[in-house]
Amino acid sequence: MPMQTETLATHAFPTPAPQPGPHTLETRWATDEEDVRDAQRLRFRVFAQEMGARLTPPAGTPPGLDADRFDPFCDHLLVRAVDPVHGPGPLIGTYRVLTPEAARRAGGFYTDTEFDLSPLTPLRARALELGRSCVDAQWRSGSVIMALWTALGQYMVDHRLDTMIGCASIGMEDHGLAAARLWHRLCRTHLVEQRWRVEPRVALPLDTGAEADADADSDAAPPAAPPLIKGYLRCGARLLGPPALDLAFNTADLPMMLRVDDVAPRYRQHFFGVSA
Repeated sequence: MPMQTETLATHAFPTPAPQPGPHTLETRWATDEEDVRDAQRLRFRVFAQEMGARLTPPAGTPPGLDADRFDPFCDHLLVRAVDPVHGPGPLIGTYRVLTPEAARRAGGFYTDTEFDLSPLTPLRARALELGRSCVDAQWRSGSVIMALWTALGQYMVDHRLDTMIGCASIGMEDHGLAAARLWHRLCRTHLVEQRWRVEPRVALPLDTGAEADADADSDAAPPAAPPLIKGYLRCGARLLGPPALDLAFNTADLPMMLRVDDVAPRYRQHFFGVSA
């Protein structure tokens, strides 16, 4: 599912459309039910209408919303574009986060539904889950992502958390070949140590053909890799294990973890206000 990253959850977005004129970005956390509905409407447009996900929201959910049982336990991060003349516009980006205490009340992380996270038990008391990340098609740019990540970093500082977990989602238009190639490539360079490794509940088939293709690649990741995965890795994130198959979202989900101590020095001050 989508970081989701469900979780460090992300998508293989299409080429960004030209953005509207001059603007600033307003980032804040949802404070009421209508704010959450705005996030769910944006998620529906991206995941269902654009990406073709087969959503199964709880009974009674109004049409046009992406909702699940975890939403009431999450904090929802919102980004709006502010026009210098007309003021704040529609919602253009969102993440949801699940704190350790909220996860206990929810019966676990969303990521628990896709992976056996028992190896991470020692980390859970200070681990935040990222999920349902998405950005409107007209606003997919580095500035929006930086605004989201900066707010997430401050949230971790405020809540005294030191670990992020989530899933980076890769589209299955090629029946999982790109995801398998990416796994075979990155597991050699960005896989966590054995004690933290997790297993998918429904694994993506990882055939030897994909492994051979990965051997032939000369870049750090295959060309079809979602840009956000590269961004996570540049920050210091690592893979927790092989990808799971998410049939509802038609994605392969790579489990990822980012610990504050592992964040690349050039990002630590910007996102967390701490020096290397």
